[in-house]
Amino acid sequence: MPNYFLGLDSGTQSTKTICVDGDTGEILAAASQQYDLIGGLPAGHKEQHPQTWLDACKSTIRQCVEQLRAKNLSPDDIRAIGVSGQQHGFVPLDKTNEVIRPAKLWCDTSTAPQCDALIKKLGGLKRVIALTGNGVPAGFTASKILWLKQREPANYKRLATVLLPHDYINFWLTGNKTMEYGDASGTALLDVRKRQWSDKMLRAIDPKLRDKLPPLQSSDKPAGTLRPKLSSLLSLPSSVLVSAGGGDNMMGAIGTGNTRAGCVTASFGTSGTIYACSEKPVVDREGEIAAFCDSTNRWMPLLCTMNVTVATELIRIFFHLTHEEMDAAISKSPVGANGLLLLPYLDGERTPNVPDGTGVWFGVNAHTWKQEHICRAAMEGVTLGMNYGLNRLRALGIRPRQIRVTGGGSNSPVWRQIMADIFNAEVVCTQTAEGAAFGAALQAFWCWQNSVTRVPSRGAAESIAPITDRLVKLDNKTRCLPNPKAVKIYKQLQSLQDNLSRSSRQVFSEHRRIL
Repeated sequence: MPNYFLGLDSGTQSTKTICVDGDTGEILAAASQQYDLIGGLPAGHKEQHPQTWLDACKSTIRQCVEQLRAKNLSPDDIRAIGVSGQQHGFVPLDKTNEVIRPAKLWCDTSTAPQCDALIKKLGGLKRVIALTGNGVPAGFTASKILWLKQREPANYKRLATVLLPHDYINFWLTGNKTMEYGDASGTALLDVRKRQWSDKMLRAIDPKLRDKLPPLQSSDKPAGTLRPKLSSLLSLPSSVLVSAGGGDNMMGAIGTGNTRAGCVTASFGTSGTIYACSEKPVVDREGEIAAFCDSTNRWMPLLCTMNVTVATELIRIFFHLTHEEMDAAISKSPVGANGLLLLPYLDGERTPNVPDGTGVWFGVNAHTWKQEHICRAAMEGVTLGMNYGLNRLRALGIRPRQIRVTGGGSNSPVWRQIMADIFNAEVVCTQTAEGAAFGAALQAFWCWQNSVTRVPSRGAAESIAPITDRLVKLDNKTRCLPNPKAVKIYKQLQSLQDNLSRSSRQVFSEHRRIL
C-alpha cells in the first residue's frame, strides 16, 4: 500500500506544498503561492497577517490533491502532514483564538530597543547566554512580545496565547496549541540545554508570560490529527497525522540530510543560514551563533545573516540582468572583483549583530566601478558574510566534511564555486531543491512511522537518520571543490571585511541617530 506525506513550507515570500512518496522519496505533486509583506510600514517593521499563510496553505494543498488525482494516485494514501514555518515570528492570539494583530516577522528589526532593555535588565549579554544559551537578537520572538507590551498595551492586554508561525498553522490544522523544541529555541525564552522555559527570561518580560505559552513537545511526536472540518475542505483522510513540524531551518536540515555530525547545510535565500547537527548543545559565549535545538531531538548550532539574495537581486535588477547574464558578467571579473568589496548590511545584520548597519562599498574607483566587478563583489560580499559565521562555528568545534547548499543562490554555478572557494570546503546541492518542504514531509513520515511501530517499553523514538540517508539524494553535477589560489585570496578578503565591519559599527549607530 502506498504511503504519501505532505510537506508545507510557509515562508516570508511564499508557501510551498509538496507530496512525497515514502518509498522512493519522489515528489509526486508540488504547488506554491506567492504573497507580499504588509506595505507602507515604517523602516525596520516587517509584518504579515497569518490569514495570508492559511489561504496559501489551503490553495497549495488542494492543488497537490488535484495533481495526485490527475495521475490516478489516491489522496487517501496521504498519511501525515509536516509544517515548516519562518522562524521567530510572533502570532498573538486572544482568548477566543483570534489573531490580535499582524505577525511581526524574523526580519523585523524595530524591536532593537526592547532587545537592549531585556539584556540590560538581566545583567548583560553573557548573563543572558548563561540563562538560555542564546542572546536576544532583534529577530527573535522575545523582544517582539515586549514590544507589544510597551507599544500596544491595549493589544497586549488581550494576549492569551503566544504562537510561532508554524505553530499557528499546526493549530489551524489540528485545533491543538503546541510548540516543539526546535522552533521554541528561536524565541530567546527557552533554556536550550534543558529544553525548558527560562523563568528569569519570562519574568523579565511579564511575570504571567508562562501562562500564555503553549505546552512544549519533542520533535518525534504529532501535534495532533487533522480537524474533521479541514479533512472535508481539503479532501484529505480524517486519519491524517500532523507532525510536530518546526522552523524552516530545522526542516531544511532534515530535507538536506543534515541529521548526522559532520554535515553542514548552507541556505542562500533572502537571508542566509549555515547550520550543523550536534549530539550536544553548542553554546557560543559571544552570542554570535544561535544555540538552537533541532527538530529531530538533537541540537543545531546556526548562524544567520540577513543579507544574501537581498543584495545580489538589488544589483541584478539595477543592471536589468537575467540570472544567466549576471553569472556571465561575474565570470568576466577576477576573484576579488578587482579590489571592490561589499559590506552587505542592506537590512541591518544579525551575524554579526549590527541592527543599525547599512551597505558599504569599499574600494570604489574608476577601475572597479564596473558592472562585472559590482556584480561579483555583491556575490562575494554576502558569501564572506556567511563565512564569518562559519568560521565561528569552526571555532566552536564544528568540523564540516561537506556543505550542502540550498536556496535560490545555490542554482548559480558561478556562485557555487565562489562558495567552495570562500568556505574552503566541498559544496554540493541535493536533488530536491525545496529543502524545507521536503524536510517537513520527511519529519511527517518519521512521526507516522513512530506512531505505527513504537512499542511503549522501548521509550524514545528511532532516529530520523535512516529515513534521510535513504531518501535525500545528492546532485553530483553540482559538486564544487575549492581552488587553492582563490582560497588564499578570499582568506585575505575575509580579514579585510571583518575589520571593515568592526570599524564601521560606531559609525552605523551615529548614522541611525542622525536619520
